[in-house]
Amino acid sequence: MNGIGYRSEGDPVNQFLMIKSATRSVASNGKPFITLILQDVTGEIEAKLWDATPRDEEVYVAEAVVKVEGEITSYRGKKQLRIRSIRPATERDSVKKSDLVPTAPMDVEEMVDRVTQYIFEIKNPTIQRITRALVKKHQNAFFEYPAAVKNHHEYVSGLAYHVVSMLDLAKAIAQLHPELDTDLLYAGVILHDMGKVIEFSGARAPNYTLEGKLLGHISIMANEIAETAKALGVEGEEVVVLQHMILSHHSKPEWGSPKPPLVREAEVLHMIDNLDAKLNMMNRALEQTKPGEFTERLFAMDNRAFYKPTFSGRVPVNHE
Repeated sequence: MNGIGYRSEGDPVNQFLMIKSATRSVASNGKPFITLILQDVTGEIEAKLWDATPRDEEVYVAEAVVKVEGEITSYRGKKQLRIRSIRPATERDSVKKSDLVPTAPMDVEEMVDRVTQYIFEIKNPTIQRITRALVKKHQNAFFEYPAAVKNHHEYVSGLAYHVVSMLDLAKAIAQLHPELDTDLLYAGVILHDMGKVIEFSGARAPNYTLEGKLLGHISIMANEIAETAKALGVEGEEVVVLQHMILSHHSKPEWGSPKPPLVREAEVLHMIDNLDAKLNMMNRALEQTKPGEFTERLFAMDNRAFYKPTFSGRVPVNHE
């Protein structure tokens, strides 16, 4: 493949890319530069635009499409793009922004159907009503937003795809451990990251909103559950425990959770969230790595680089 995600060190680049983010900085010599994160459907890469002018700062912004020429280099075990020339795309280039934005490998309609089916399987009326109401309230954004700004499922519809994958994991685990309360577990999976539709600014090239920076998706969704329960006229232990599922799903204070999991299903929610996120990160990095070589260092995986064996009996799966 010719996408940016599959290029190796030394490869030339001459293609259209979309700016995912642009951060202005000042070099040690006092001259301004812009750190660009550039992407196409296969992945993203960092690049530096040195000696940036005020005009550059106006033109090269998030969601702008640009034509870039350069080559792939490496810095501290991570690929970078050395820019030789860059210009904004024009109407004559006939390039669509949608062609450069990675999306979940599952149709939105299918994800809607899958989530709806799992909600139907929730038998507790209080838990089901709260879950159904919140999905309905945020449906458009929930099935369009990414699950993160970076690291895992950071593509259009990544949030819903992450949820569907976790629901399937939860169901498989519950079949092995029927003592688990699937009502609580399914609802926790569906709602655990839903606050990101308020935490993030949009589906493409998202930034953190004011609410995202000051409150975070965990607090946001715990409050949304309380407000929804009040609007529905329901109360009781289920509401409190469902809030706890959200508040504890990152497990530790240093990871963003104000409370550790103190309910069995909350601990399971944390584990399957962590499993699905880490598998997504590793899979995407390994798909861009040749057999017999190591991936880039993955910051969210303790800065480890993973080896891709030359032997495999598994059929490749596309997780772009």
